[in-house]
Amino acid sequence: MFKIKIMTNKIRKFIKLNQYLMLSFILIFSGCNSTLKGQNEKKNQPNIIWITIEDLSPEFLGFYGNKLVQTPNLDALRAESVKYMNVHTVAGVCSVSRSAIITGMYPTSIGTQNHSILTWHKNIPSKIEGLLPIYSAVIPPNVKCFTEYLRMNGYYCANNEKEDYQFVPPVTAWDESSAAATYQNRKEGQPFFSIFNFGITHESQLFMREGKPLTVFPDNVIVPTIFQNTPTVHKDLARLLTNVEIVDKQIGELIKRLKEDGVYDSSYIFFYSDHGGAMPWYKREITERGTHIPMLVKFPKGDRAGTVNNELISEIDFAPTVLSLASIEPPSYLQGQCFLGKYKSRTPRKYVFATRDRMDGKYDRVRSVRNADYQYIYNYFPDRTYYQDIEFRKKIATLNEMLELRDQGKLDPIPMSWFNKKPVEEFYRISDDPYQLNNLINDRDLQGMINEFRESLQDWDKKYPDLGKMQELDMIKQMWSGADERPHTAIPKVVKTKSGFNISCATDGASIGYKILKKGENDNPIERIVNSWCIFTTVGEIKNGQSIKVSSPWKVYTNNLIQLEAGDKLLVNAHRIGYDPAIIVYDAN
Repeated sequence: MFKIKIMTNKIRKFIKLNQYLMLSFILIFSGCNSTLKGQNEKKNQPNIIWITIEDLSPEFLGFYGNKLVQTPNLDALRAESVKYMNVHTVAGVCSVSRSAIITGMYPTSIGTQNHSILTWHKNIPSKIEGLLPIYSAVIPPNVKCFTEYLRMNGYYCANNEKEDYQFVPPVTAWDESSAAATYQNRKEGQPFFSIFNFGITHESQLFMREGKPLTVFPDNVIVPTIFQNTPTVHKDLARLLTNVEIVDKQIGELIKRLKEDGVYDSSYIFFYSDHGGAMPWYKREITERGTHIPMLVKFPKGDRAGTVNNELISEIDFAPTVLSLASIEPPSYLQGQCFLGKYKSRTPRKYVFATRDRMDGKYDRVRSVRNADYQYIYNYFPDRTYYQDIEFRKKIATLNEMLELRDQGKLDPIPMSWFNKKPVEEFYRISDDPYQLNNLINDRDLQGMINEFRESLQDWDKKYPDLGKMQELDMIKQMWSGADERPHTAIPKVVKTKSGFNISCATDGASIGYKILKKGENDNPIERIVNSWCIFTTVGEIKNGQSIKVSSPWKVYTNNLIQLEAGDKLLVNAHRIGYDPAIIVYDAN
């Protein structure tokens, strides 16, 4: 006998990100694989830690050349790490970029290319191309959160805390995803993959921290060419650099913890930003300043410390590379390639690609291909300006001043060019023109190279589907098979055999998580204490030290036979990404 609970109403509540109780229900699930392949000291299962910051370009870090900002903790980490010079995101905004990171796929190929479809939907007008519903992207059925493969192979996976994947992840994605999540909650000897997100460098902190003390003197700031040299710009840049110095102290706190726990020396530690930014004309762009990110990788036992790597890397390479470091062969569908580990690609990247589609309530369609020195950009809507009138960033003083000076006819020619209409094609030599102000598309001497870039972008377009070609409403209808609401994952089935119990789900691509409750046990949540530097603690939605309740662990079902005794209950959660999940409670009698 079993009782059925179809989670249709609760999934709709998931999208209310600003309500933390609902957020924690989305984000917080846990579980662990039933067997471990060995201790975490084994070379084929190293611990892997990600230190992820938000909205930061390399030019604002000392070890990439900034001479003003003081970051002793990051400088020390850099001395023990490989510094990567040519790492790029596939988009200049968080949700689109993060969907690529967690899946290893180009967002345009899986329907996650439009910013704010789920988590920050409150910033979007209620009517875009008619009535745009809130939706969790229905990605291809074979595509999983790459952490699910780690968990299948014995890893403990913790995320503290931001997800923002453009879809609600299944319970199989993380052992724990909350503001209290940490590798410290794993079983003894269990290898782990643990992410710590830091929110203080987010765009919002340029205005939300107004009035807070500055550790960088505004008069000392060097203003990039693309801005007017005004006290307002100096102050915002000083705020940005102050936030970098704050995040350095926070990262120092984490590193101290890692050392005290004895996991620092033996772990791979990645430091990177989710995209460039956070100043106006940085974030949301797919130029150098919007997609070029800093990255350090510290190897176990100090290997390769202090070296520099110039390989061209895309963020869609992160997922397969982590699997490769864990000695897990990456699935063939992944669009990224490994740059480290057992399955490292023999062929270095020649190009990286980036896209821009809807940003909040403003539509655009831009595609880009680049190497380390040159970038080719194709604008599908040349009748539109580079600048997008997005309400959220109008809270930044620099942008407000730019708009005022523009309207008064007092804005200098270079910043004024942001408000110009775009050409169809752009081509830049970034080594000579880092702010990409000199379009070389008509340079006769470069036509052969430009044609190579054009062809590479056309080849990429043929190789991977581009759902940005569709109207967003049409794409949603296709995802929902023509219905007016999200599809439902089929109710999972539990079958008793002579050797045990197995689980199945008729929905193609559904991930299955399960819990076993012994006779008399209840599925009670676990109490955790918040310890986080994420955007939600940064803005005060959650407070460090407070108690929160998270879900008890879910295990990943891998077609294994499950052993139950009379009186036990089996909880099963089946979830195709983008669908509403289905949960059943099976009574073993």
